[in-house]
Amino acid sequence: MKPTDRALGIFEAFETAGRPMTLSELADAAGLPVSTSHGIVRVLMERGYLYLTSRRKDLYPTRRLYDMAEKIIARDPYLERFEPFLERLRDATQETVIVGKRQHDQIVYLRVLEGPQTIRYSSAAGALKPLHSTSIGKAMLSRVAPEELRRQLVQAPLPAVTDHTVTSHEALFAEIALARERGYFVTRGESVSDVYAVAVPVNVNRDVLGIAVAGPRHRMEGEIERVAARLLDVRREIEQGNP
Repeated sequence: MKPTDRALGIFEAFETAGRPMTLSELADAAGLPVSTSHGIVRVLMERGYLYLTSRRKDLYPTRRLYDMAEKIIARDPYLERFEPFLERLRDATQETVIVGKRQHDQIVYLRVLEGPQTIRYSSAAGALKPLHSTSIGKAMLSRVAPEELRRQLVQAPLPAVTDHTVTSHEALFAEIALARERGYFVTRGESVSDVYAVAVPVNVNRDVLGIAVAGPRHRMEGEIERVAARLLDVRREIEQGNP
C-alpha cells in the first residue's frame, strides 16, 4: 500500500466509523499496522489535521480538511458554473442529479445532488463507475468516433454488473449509435438493478462532461422522455452560457 493510500485510508476510516477512535482502533479500521498508523497520525497531528479529544487519547479530524476542500471546490473549473443548473434540474425532476467525467475506463462522479424523495438513488462525489453500465458512461462513449469506438469495445471487458447489464459488444455499439441520434442515453437497471438513469454529454471548457438524472424504476420508467427533455434543455443552457 502506497503512503498516499495509507493517509487517505485514515480519513476514510473516520468517515466510516463516524466517531473518535484510539490509535489501535483507527489502525484496525484502516487495515494498517499500529506502528504504521502511529507515524501517519503523528504527521497529521503536526500538520493540524487530527487532534486528541479526551484523556483516553481518542483521535478525530479537525476542520482543516473540510475548510481546505471548501476552498478547492469553490474554484472547481467545471462545477462552479453548473450548480444553479443542477439544482433546478433536481427540483424539476425530484430525482438525483449527477455530473460525471470519463477517467480512463471509468466514470468518476464529480457532483451528486440527491433528490428529495425518501426512496432515491444515492451516491457520492468521487465514486467510480463502469463506462458500459452507466448512462454517463454511454454518453462519454458516444463522443468516440464510431470505428474507434467499435475497436475499443471489442478490446474492453464488459462484465455484468447486474442481470440487466449489456455485455455484448455489438449490442452496446448499436445502442450507443441509436442513442447518439436522439441525443440522450439510458440505463435500465444496468448499474443498480432497480435504478433507471438518463444522461446527456455536455461541452464545457473544451472538454466533455456527462449530466444524469437517476431514480428508482417505479418513478423513472414512465418518465424517461420527460426527464430527457429537461436534460437536453439544461445542456443547451449550459453550452450557450445562460444563467
